[in-house]
Parts: sequence; C-alpha cells; structure tokens
Amino acid sequence: MKVFKIIYYVFLVAIALVAVLLIWSALPIKNGPKVFIVQSGSMEPAIRTGSIVVVKSVGEYKVGDVITFGPYNKTKTPTTHRLVEIKDGNYITKGDANNAPDQRVIRKSDIVGKVLLDVPYVGYAVAAAKTPAGFTAIIIIPAAIIVYDEVRKIWGEVKNLRKKKDDTA
Repeated sequence: MKVFKIIYYVFLVAIALVAVLLIWSALPIKNGPKVFIVQSGSMEPAIRTGSIVVVKSVGEYKVGDVITFGPYNKTKTPTTHRLVEIKDGNYITKGDANNAPDQRVIRKSDIVGKVLLDVPYVGYAVAAAKTPAGFTAIIIIPAAIIVYDEVRKIWGEVKNLRKKKDDTA
C-alpha cells in the first residue's frame, strides 16, 4: 500500500507540473521565460523530441549556446538549434543531429531566447493536455480521483464519529 501512495503522490506532482507549465506558457510576460515543446529530433541526443525547453531572452548570445528562434503563434512553432557561428552580427545555427548548418541566417531580432532548461518527454503530456481528450485524461480524471478519495476519507471520518457517538450514548 505504501508503494501505491508513493506512485499516487508522484502522479499528483506530475499533474501539477503539467498544469503550471500550461498556465506559464500561456501568460504574456514580456522578456519572461517561455516554455516550448520540441517537436523534432534535430537536437538529439542533447534535447530529445517531446522535451520541453524553458527559454529566456538574454543580452548576448555566443557560439555553443542553444537558442530558440523564429516566429511563434498558433500555426508556427519556433526552432531550437545550437549557435555555431556569428558572422557580421548574424547568427548561423545547426541542429546537433543535422549534417550541415541551417540555410537561414538568423538576426538577433529573430531570437526568442537561450535554452536554460530542458525536461525530456514532459512535452508530450503538455501537448496532450492542450487537446480536449488529453485535458480530460490528464487534468479532469485525476482531479475527480482526488476528489473521490477525499470524499471517501471524509465519509469514513463521519462514520467513525457516529460510531463513537453511538458507543457513548
């Protein structure tokens, strides 16, 4: 039963993390950290497909930094690649798994920020939670289980109190 409790609490923490990431990535904080889901294997093995990356704008970028760049909106996702060369104020990037540098030259204004942290596989859960079925499976069902468990505990306490009251009467 103790193993079940540990799994239960780990699951709760994971659900809370996914919820926080969903909320955090939706907030329009200027120059604040942004959360993105890595959707390709171009940076493997350093950053795996399905990872989330936390990206923050910094003043200066140097060769070797992993940066996220490009437009991002509901239809376009930015790219996360390693900065391999700075030439005339422009940036040349390359995915670690790619054979050649990217064809597109990146301007500083195109850069969303430097990758500060990546968490493998959590992006799959975040992406799933953004769909109606995924939201139900990842947020609503576990929340219902938690509520059910708490109601069961309260009901058990009420029964114990009634039993104590009956025993003393």
